[in-house]
Amino acid sequence: MMLGAAALTAACGDGDDDGSSSAASSAPAQALVRTGDVPVGGGTVLRERKVVVTQPEEGDFRAFSAICTHQGCVVADVSGGTINCACHDSAFALTDGAVERGPATAPLPAERITVEGDAVRLA
Repeated sequence: MMLGAAALTAACGDGDDDGSSSAASSAPAQALVRTGDVPVGGGTVLRERKVVVTQPEEGDFRAFSAICTHQGCVVADVSGGTINCACHDSAFALTDGAVERGPATAPLPAERITVEGDAVRLA
């Protein structure tokens, strides 16, 4: 199971947790994509969900916002080893969303995911 870097910040709450859980939090998350649909060394842009799922190495799944941090375009594709925005040619790393080529200066934010069987889900 692979969790994005955003999982680290989830543990830092505001202390207002009353211990109850909502029905929404206990319902299983809908699958984003099947593991077999995410190529090793590449990824898949899910435009309708505004998420990009990558698999830098076999079995290592990561997810990031698909919204380019430069001017808010949805990234176009994953090719040539990077996540690519066609609006102004920014490129981001498959492993951590870091800027590989500008004009973007900020990385793509990580999304929390889980892998259950052959399904990649938002956590």
